[in-house]
Amino acid sequence: MTPSSAAEGVENVLRMVEGRWKLVILFHLFGGRVLRFSDLERAIPAISQKMLIQQLRQMETDGIVRRIVHHQVPPKVEYCLTDWGQSLCPALDALLKWAAMKPEAEPPAIA
Repeated sequence: MTPSSAAEGVENVLRMVEGRWKLVILFHLFGGRVLRFSDLERAIPAISQKMLIQQLRQMETDGIVRRIVHHQVPPKVEYCLTDWGQSLCPALDALLKWAAMKPEAEPPAIA
């Protein structure tokens, strides 16, 4: 892998998880959880319905989230992670551990 192709790969990954809410949604779905749309709305009260729909659709298009439609009245729609989406969990755990290791700010060097 060249530095250029690695940078392109990082850009693609960041595009898939960028946005204020995608990681929050992922954390609610980790562990094989299957949640109805209304459950996600309650779990993330600060997100608008429009934004939640948009974020879920983008992650579904990217193959991270699976949308399950139960044809009944009233309609029931559930969301879960695909196997590929679930495989993000260790990577995100590693990022959280890395962030927790942040050292105290060092004083600026005196010239």
